[in-house]
Amino acid sequence: MNGERETGNGERAPSRRAQLSVARDQPRACHTQSGYCAAPCSRFPVPRSPRTRRANGFTLLEMLAVILLIGIAAAAVSVSVSQGLASARVNAASVELAAALRATRAQAIVRGKEQVFDVDIRNNTYRGADQRDVRLPQGMKLSITSAKEDQPNPTTGRIRFFPDGSSTGGHITLLREQRKWQVNVSWLTGAVSVVAS
Repeated sequence: MNGERETGNGERAPSRRAQLSVARDQPRACHTQSGYCAAPCSRFPVPRSPRTRRANGFTLLEMLAVILLIGIAAAAVSVSVSQGLASARVNAASVELAAALRATRAQAIVRGKEQVFDVDIRNNTYRGADQRDVRLPQGMKLSITSAKEDQPNPTTGRIRFFPDGSSTGGHITLLREQRKWQVNVSWLTGAVSVVAS
């Protein structure tokens, strides 16, 4: 029969084996996500264009731009942190200065004897009842306003505290760039307060 079989109307049709042979020789359709495509599938990979290859990575210019942006962001954060730390140090210095003034007043009351608080604006130091020189952080400036008779020399100012808690009064100013902290001492009560501006 040569791979043919006879149909009911006398015509000869190809056998099952012949149909399989023809189907094997025909190109197969490609399967895609949307269905089938008309182009036959190839057993060999289709080479991609150079533009397609570059789309999967980063160019040197893109990497340099990212590194530059990271550097700028790091510098901005560093400056902000440095300024914050400097402001915290100045604030802490004003609190410590106020504490030293209060301690000097307390010593005058406890000992029943006048105590002095000296400020050296040339060396940026102050000295309380414990007779210990304390230097301010670098970059800060110190000034004092007190009675004229309480200025032993042109670079030293003094505030005196009495046994009843009162004082000669005055104020001490701490400066750093545009920031200012003023420590006020009341002459009547000797009370100490800190004002930031």
